[in-house]
Amino acid sequence: MESAENLLQEVLKEFDEVAEYMNLDAGLSSILKEPKRCLTVSCPVKIDDGSIKVFTGFRVQHSLTRGPAKGGIRYHPDVTLDEIKALAMLMTWKCAVVGVPFGGAKGGIVCEPAKMSSGEMEKLTRRYITEIIPIIGPEKDILAPDVNTNPQVMSWIMDTFSMDVGYSVPGVVTGKPICIGGSAGRDVATARGVMFTIFNVAKKLAFDPLSKEFAIQGFGNVGGNLAHLLFQEGCKITAISDIEGGIYNPKGLDPVKVSFALKETGSVIGFKDADRITNEELLTLTCDVLVPAALENQITQDNADGIRAKLIVEAANGPTTSAADKILEEKGVFIVPDILANAGGVSVSYFEWVQGLQFHFWNEREVNLKLRDIMEKAFENVYRIAREKDVSMRKAALILAIERVVEATKVRGIYP
Repeated sequence: MESAENLLQEVLKEFDEVAEYMNLDAGLSSILKEPKRCLTVSCPVKIDDGSIKVFTGFRVQHSLTRGPAKGGIRYHPDVTLDEIKALAMLMTWKCAVVGVPFGGAKGGIVCEPAKMSSGEMEKLTRRYITEIIPIIGPEKDILAPDVNTNPQVMSWIMDTFSMDVGYSVPGVVTGKPICIGGSAGRDVATARGVMFTIFNVAKKLAFDPLSKEFAIQGFGNVGGNLAHLLFQEGCKITAISDIEGGIYNPKGLDPVKVSFALKETGSVIGFKDADRITNEELLTLTCDVLVPAALENQITQDNADGIRAKLIVEAANGPTTSAADKILEEKGVFIVPDILANAGGVSVSYFEWVQGLQFHFWNEREVNLKLRDIMEKAFENVYRIAREKDVSMRKAALILAIERVVEATKVRGIYP
């Protein structure tokens, strides 16, 4: 798929530029550019009509230098190995930026969840986990939700792994229901981290977020929860979209009412008290803060010049291409990169992993306060580097992440 190949190229290009800026040793650079392990598996499943269908799955571990690998699993018809490689590398940088002791990983299955029954999804999940069991575990690689996967899928993963080893292992996966070892606050952690990031920017740039207009592309776990959180804080959301399209009302949208429309009609475009727009139109609306919270490669050189927002906070992974990044930087747009802005999910996943290992659980207030502290510290570190070195926030975040992984690599040495 062209977009997946482009994402991998974008991620590698960004790394090369920062590595050159840092004058990084060529040997270390070559280590960090290659994933440690790529596994492709075949998953035969007996579907509901009695026939057998074979699905292809991937698990990529980019780095284990700073700790066990960590990363989500996405179910999508356009999943490719290149896409998973790129996202695994981004996870390495994301974990390093916020200082959690994980390396990066990612997984995916080529499938169409919307056309599958719950039973078929369960069979596929269990077969996929059975195929990748040799390389996963709480000390090896911890899985998590991503596109089209949820707490129920995580429950099947935990159960499948636990059945294989003969006892319950909550630490093999995060994003589980609380009743089997999940963490309070995990379901909205990514969105809450994005909100904390927006407020951190507001403090640095001295503006009142309650006086700004927000446009959010994507109304899934991240975009939807972010809309609710911002609305509860008193922020004005003028545009929202999902895969079917978007809605716009300059007077503001109530995410609760939009959620009811989504539940009744299957899309946010079912909400009547707003103008219908496309996902592409949402990106170029008049607004103060734009939050891409859908898929990668949404902001490109073709539409970057038309973007009117002065602040972009990347809630999705890889939503902005490098060509678009340069155009936006020239326009003076302040961009908070994905590896910083959406790191709330992996931060609370780390909390969940720790709680699972200790069998001692925190309440939601404790989780949210710890998340706020991690996001604020990470933002301060990246912002300081950006100011000191006179570079973009994206470059500053990568400099911080790569420095931390390089330091760990040097300290551990090259085996043998």
